[in-house]
Amino acid sequence: MGNQTETEAAPVPRVAVVVCLIKGKTVLLGRRRSSLGDSTFSLPGGHLEFGESFEECAAREVKEETGLEIKNIELMTVRNNVFLDEAKPCQYVGIFMRAVLADDDQVPQNVEPNFCDGWDWYEWDALPKPLFWPLENAIMAGFNPFHT
Repeated sequence: MGNQTETEAAPVPRVAVVVCLIKGKTVLLGRRRSSLGDSTFSLPGGHLEFGESFEECAAREVKEETGLEIKNIELMTVRNNVFLDEAKPCQYVGIFMRAVLADDDQVPQNVEPNFCDGWDWYEWDALPKPLFWPLENAIMAGFNPFHT
């Protein structure tokens, strides 16, 4: 197995579900506090748990990170993200979902301040910088949650 020692396992691809939460012409983004993409802006989301559907994961992750309830959850695209330049190389299959608020009067809360500096709504054509590179790459490849 290459140059790996017997105790060092090969990285295993993981699945991350991210949610383009739409409100009017805006999308919800937060600034990451993580070893992976620290201080970049990203969509809410996280790891798919065993037995969970993409829609269930999307609703759970948004609730855990922002306190928001969502509806009309749908699959938009799938992206393969390989992080070779990290201290621990990894690979994530990114499942991009789209959803709207279950109640428009809800306000996002920063439920996990150790992982995010806070949430805000941004116009799609004026997103903050820097974006988390999997999101930036998806956008450069034509991803737009406002188009079907």
